[in-house]
Amino acid sequence: MSNLNNSDNLDNLDQFSGSYSSDNSYAYDNEIIMNWYPTRIMLRNHSNMSLLELGLGHGIATKQFYFDRHLVLEGSQDVINNFNRKFPEKQVEITKTLFEDFQTDERFDIICMGFVLEHVNNPEQILRKYKHLLNEKGKMFIIVPNAESLNRRVGYAAHYLPFLTLLSKNDEETGHKRFYTKRTITKEILNAGLKIVNIEGIYLKPLATEQMKKLDLDKKLITGFCEVGIQYPELCCAMMVEVEI
Repeated sequence: MSNLNNSDNLDNLDQFSGSYSSDNSYAYDNEIIMNWYPTRIMLRNHSNMSLLELGLGHGIATKQFYFDRHLVLEGSQDVINNFNRKFPEKQVEITKTLFEDFQTDERFDIICMGFVLEHVNNPEQILRKYKHLLNEKGKMFIIVPNAESLNRRVGYAAHYLPFLTLLSKNDEETGHKRFYTKRTITKEILNAGLKIVNIEGIYLKPLATEQMKKLDLDKKLITGFCEVGIQYPELCCAMMVEVEI
């Protein structure tokens, strides 16, 4: 769960916790995306590394990570409680804090910001803060939703969307403040003084969520959409940017 600003009481973040339930209209997409990108991160790294993860959210991504040192920062007690109920077997250290307030002398091999920057007031501030918590050869993985995904482009062409960066009611209910494009996320990362190593796509979805659900596609096809999407970040539902200092 992301943080709103420094003046927010931690308890205020609980208002968004319902967005991370299985009843959410985008639970279908979340299940695919959250199971996919942690495996991509682990392919690049070793389990004996240390991981700092910003936000628990649905808990699906957190459950997929296996590192010797795994610290998660989360601002909502409701989200923490939900995670502990859903995944009691997962041993992970969780610190309740606003991202802006967290302080430590520890440095990490990997920092993961999975769907964080679209929530916060000042994304560049968050990027600058956490780049200083990376080891000298550490990597940061930044995952953001893509306004120019194939399904949104089709929706715009079919006049279902008045403009590509439109935030839906569901986006507002989950605390989203913005959509990203490949251009805008690149600009923010470079402005924060970080170097981009790689950008890949997460889940090439051709149709709207409800249409995809009605198709009842085989899991092999869904995996195929994810595999093909790696090379087409500008068309995928989300983008994962690997950066270094």
